[in-house]
Amino acid sequence: MGKKWVPLESNPEVMNEYCAKLGLNPSKHAFHDVFGLDEELLAMVPKPVHAVILCYPITPETEAAAKQEDEQQAAQPQPKSELYYSKQTVSNACGTMAILHAVGNNMDECKPAEGSFLDQFFKATQSLNPEERAKFIEDPPSDGPNIESAHQSAAASGQSAAPSENEEVMLHFVTFIHKDGHLWQLDGRRRAPVCHGPTTQDKLLESSAQIVKQFAEKSQSISFNVVALGPAAE
Repeated sequence: MGKKWVPLESNPEVMNEYCAKLGLNPSKHAFHDVFGLDEELLAMVPKPVHAVILCYPITPETEAAAKQEDEQQAAQPQPKSELYYSKQTVSNACGTMAILHAVGNNMDECKPAEGSFLDQFFKATQSLNPEERAKFIEDPPSDGPNIESAHQSAAASGQSAAPSENEEVMLHFVTFIHKDGHLWQLDGRRRAPVCHGPTTQDKLLESSAQIVKQFAEKSQSISFNVVALGPAAE
């Protein structure tokens, strides 16, 4: 990857402020902490859940598991689904990529404000392929929406001191969404979207939690953070 941004903090408060600036209505939609993967803690998350974002540590084990999973998926037919998916070509942009995947696959529920960045961005990139979308994010047209400055501002507003853009950060964000009866994992570093089998919209959070548990086993780490996109708290 060529261009590098300062990484975004996996913090609902930061993500909500960021998304509000991009055009998501904060009185209707918000990210919430998922405090644990047990049934009782999952029940505390506001419903309905539109997307789940996992921040996890990159380890040799998770990289090997991802490579094996990509090979397995490439060797067998995958369900057909109209997913909004983009490759990632900017280092440390995975937090923004995760948010774009979360909102882009829930446009009916999370309709951005008319004329906002998100509104302009999705209109401009809807017909592009994953590689073209990545290029649009890294090097947008002069008259198009540019997300870099908004990302950098959000990255500087976290509770912890933001690392420099050149510092190696071994954490990564991925998004889980429901589409056409299946659980999908969207990660711009991967070969393609990853299908994790059948689920329903109502079971998205629980199904995602099962995959997160598998991540924990593969990475041999407890440095995980999970947030869910759903209705704003009353």
